[in-house]
Amino acid sequence: MAVALRGGRDGLRSFFTYRIFISALFSFLFLATFSVFLNSSHHHHPPQDHTLTSSVGRTFLALQSDPLKTRLDLIHKQATDHLTLVNAYAAYARKLKLDASKQLKLFEDLAINFSDLQSKPGLKPENNGNALEEDAFRVLEKDVKDKVKTARMMIVESKESYDTQLKIQKLKDTIFAVQEQLAKAKKNGAVASLISAKSVPKSLNCLAMRLVGERINNPDKYKDAPFDSAVEDPSLYHYAVFSDNVIAVSVVVRSVVMNAEEPWKHVFHVVTDRMNLAAMKVWFKMRPLDRGAHIEIKSVEEFKFLNSSYAPVLKQLESAKLHKFYFENQAENATNIKFKNPKYLSMLNHLRFYLPEMYPKLNKILFLDDDVVVQKDVTGLWKINLDGKVNGAVETCFGSFHRYGQYLNFTHPLIKERFNPSACAWAFGMNIFDLNAWRREKCTDQYHYWQNLNEDRSLWELGTLPPGLMTFYSKTKSLDKSWHVLGLGYNPGVSMDEIKKAAVIHYNGNMKPWLDIAMNQYKSLWTKYVDNEMEFVQMCNFGL
Repeated sequence: MAVALRGGRDGLRSFFTYRIFISALFSFLFLATFSVFLNSSHHHHPPQDHTLTSSVGRTFLALQSDPLKTRLDLIHKQATDHLTLVNAYAAYARKLKLDASKQLKLFEDLAINFSDLQSKPGLKPENNGNALEEDAFRVLEKDVKDKVKTARMMIVESKESYDTQLKIQKLKDTIFAVQEQLAKAKKNGAVASLISAKSVPKSLNCLAMRLVGERINNPDKYKDAPFDSAVEDPSLYHYAVFSDNVIAVSVVVRSVVMNAEEPWKHVFHVVTDRMNLAAMKVWFKMRPLDRGAHIEIKSVEEFKFLNSSYAPVLKQLESAKLHKFYFENQAENATNIKFKNPKYLSMLNHLRFYLPEMYPKLNKILFLDDDVVVQKDVTGLWKINLDGKVNGAVETCFGSFHRYGQYLNFTHPLIKERFNPSACAWAFGMNIFDLNAWRREKCTDQYHYWQNLNEDRSLWELGTLPPGLMTFYSKTKSLDKSWHVLGLGYNPGVSMDEIKKAAVIHYNGNMKPWLDIAMNQYKSLWTKYVDNEMEFVQMCNFGL
C-alpha cells in the first residue's frame, strides 16, 4: 500500500513538472519565433545577378501567396519543436544517467543534426522576395521528416526506460503471481507424490490376493513349519525386517543370501501385520531360501507385550487427537502433508525400538528397511567394535544439512537443554544394534520417555528418526559411508561409482523401485533380485 501511495505521489509530481515544462517550452518557442521574424526583416542580402533575379524573382505579394512558404514554415516549426524536445530529453538523460553515455550521445547527435538542417544557407524561411527552389525544398523536407521520425522513435523508447516506477510495480506483481503459482504447484505436487508413493499398486495387491488364495485352496500344504532353533542362536548372523510388502521383503532377503559367503549362518526375522501374514508365509513356502539360510515370519500381534499400556505409541495411535490430525481435512494441516504418511499409523514402523524385548536371546542384530538392496557380504558389520555404543549407523550430515536442528524443535526448553542442534544426524535403514548395550543403557525406557512427552507433537512432528536421534544420542557409532548409500528414491545425483562400492543401497524417498515413478537409472539394481520365476510375479504384471 505504501508503495502504491508513494508511486501515486511521484506520478502526480511528475505530472505537474511536465505541465510546467510544457508551458515553458511554448513560451520559449513563441519568443524564438518572434526573434526570428525580426531578424529576417532586417537582414541584409548581397547583390544578386540581375539576369537570375529577373528569371526567378517574384514580388513580395507573390511570395506571400507562395504555397511552399506555408509548408516550409510548418517544417521549420517542427524542426524547432523537436530540437527543443530532444534537448530536454538529453538533459533528462544526463540527470538520470540512463544508459549513461550511449543514450546521451544519441540525443546529442540528433540535436546536432536538427541544428545543421536549420543552419543550411538559403533554406531558412525569409520574407525578402527570394524564390524557393523546388528541388532544394524537397531535399530539406525529406531530411527533416527522417530526423523527426528518428527523434520520435528514440523518445518513445526512452519513455519506457523512464517509467521505472511502473516497471518496478509490474515486476513485483509478476513475482507475486509466480510465487503464488509455485506454492500451489508445490502443494499439488506433494499431494500427488504422496498418493502415488503410498497407495498400494495394483500389482502388489494382486500378488497378495493370489498368495492368500493359494493358502485357502491348499491349507494342508501351508501348515506352519516346526520350530527352527537357529532363530535363537546368538552365534549366527541375525537380520530384522519389518514390512507389509511381500515383494520388497523377498528382494531384501534374496539379495543378502545371494551375496553371503556363508548363507547357512544367516537368519531373517520378518515381522508383518495380520493382514499380510498369510501372504508372506506362502511366498517363502513356495520360494524357500537357497543355500540353507533361515527365516522366521511373525505378525505384530504375536508379540503380546506390545499393547497400549506398555507402548506409548500404541496409546497415541488410538487417541482421538491423532485421528483428527490424520483424517480431518483442515487447512492448517495442508502444509504438513508429508507427515500424513499412512506408515506413521502402523506399529510396524515403531517395532525397531523394541528389538531387545522381541529377541531376548540375541546379542546383535542388523536392522534393514524393506527398501534396501544388499550388494555384498555384510558379516563384517558384526565384527566392528562399537566401543560400547548401542547403534552403528552411517552419518548423513554435510555442511548445515541433516543435523539435529532440522529434526527436533529447539524452541522447546527441554530439547534445547539436552541436545546440540549441530550434532550430526544418522540414517535408519541399515543399523547394527548391540542388544546387550541397549539393555544396559535402557534405551527403550528413554524412547518411552520422549514419546510420552511428544503426545502433542511439541518436540518433533512425526516419524521414527527424531525419537531415534534422541534415544541413541551419544550412543551411536559412526560407520564408513560405503556400508550404506542413501538417496536412490529421491536423488538422481547419486553416482554409480558410489553405488558400486556400497554394501547396502537404500531407496529412501517416494520413488520406490517397485513403483512406476521409480528412477530408471537405479531401478535395475533392485529388479535383478526379484524372483521372476515365481509364477504369481508374472501373472500380476509387475512390469519389471
